[in-house]
Amino acid sequence: MAPEETAEAASLLRNFERRFLAARSLRSFPWQILEEKLRDSSGSELLLNILQKTVKHPLCVNRPPSVKYAQGFLSELIKKHEAVHEEPLDQLYEALAEVLTAKEHPQCYRSYLLVGDTCPPPPQARCLPPHQDSGSRQPHPSGDSVTLSESTAIISHGTTGLVTWNAALYLAEWAIENPLAFAHRTVLELGSGAGLTGLVICKMCCPRAYVFSDCHSRVLEQLRGNILLNGLSLEPGATAAAQHPGHNTRDSESPRLMVAQLDWDIVTAPQLAAFQPDIVIAADVLYCPETILSLVGVLHRLSACQKDQRAPDAYIAFTVRNPETCQLFTTELGRAGIPWEKVPQHDQKLFSCEERSEMAILKLML
Repeated sequence: MAPEETAEAASLLRNFERRFLAARSLRSFPWQILEEKLRDSSGSELLLNILQKTVKHPLCVNRPPSVKYAQGFLSELIKKHEAVHEEPLDQLYEALAEVLTAKEHPQCYRSYLLVGDTCPPPPQARCLPPHQDSGSRQPHPSGDSVTLSESTAIISHGTTGLVTWNAALYLAEWAIENPLAFAHRTVLELGSGAGLTGLVICKMCCPRAYVFSDCHSRVLEQLRGNILLNGLSLEPGATAAAQHPGHNTRDSESPRLMVAQLDWDIVTAPQLAAFQPDIVIAADVLYCPETILSLVGVLHRLSACQKDQRAPDAYIAFTVRNPETCQLFTTELGRAGIPWEKVPQHDQKLFSCEERSEMAILKLML
């Protein structure tokens, strides 16, 4: 196989691997490119490699996606094989048989790879404390993936916070590209949901401390589980949940993590100030006028949280679904006296979105 063909095949494998582990929609996979490749004599070998990078991937074996999703993926893979090859590939049918006998659960897993060709892992090194940081040194990643337990339903237990939304992926990738915005700082996240953005920041950006927050008790329960699932520890007293099997004890180089129940309508400025945030973030929280008013209210209270004679900066990421909703947010920011600016767009290289929606991040000067 020519070098360029080998590179194309490797790129195709990575594409399938990332999308399958993250359980992205099946229509987003490069099926047409795969069918073209399968017409080559090496088609069967490519399919077996895809099988190892998806259904048989160690992350997937230990923390699988939904049964329905795996079944749909394998059925499509078999369909592509049958379209160009006469001989059946036993391994594909055996994998499908295993999935067909598996039991579906209300929770499934998604895994997000944090490194790749566009974001190569740097040499392993400790995240230096502030007094040892030269100022030009980039924080080093401490993990190569984030795995989340999520609900198989978009709306579950009366909330949408049990799944990961596109703006969380967009903000997480921006954080990976801008680690110094978070390094050795205390981060307060509003509306953490399943925890994707915060877990990425904790693993890749070396914050001093990270406060995950939400108001829904079921979301907080799942959030605590996802933190422990990824080998991170919560501060003593920060959670009453049982320790997750396989949970690692926090070492002195890991950020201090806390999960807080925050109701934006009733939380007070002194309660917010107690977190001592250097930076505040939120993703996909602009979905109705009532929520926007509550968010601006809590941001206004956060503006009083002076730390070292400076209020925290804030980054709000969202999907531009309805321009009127976005306009309402910026209008309410103006009324609250909160200046803002739009963060330049960035290409999503690690976390692809389900649809080609416009994403935006606003930086607020609280």
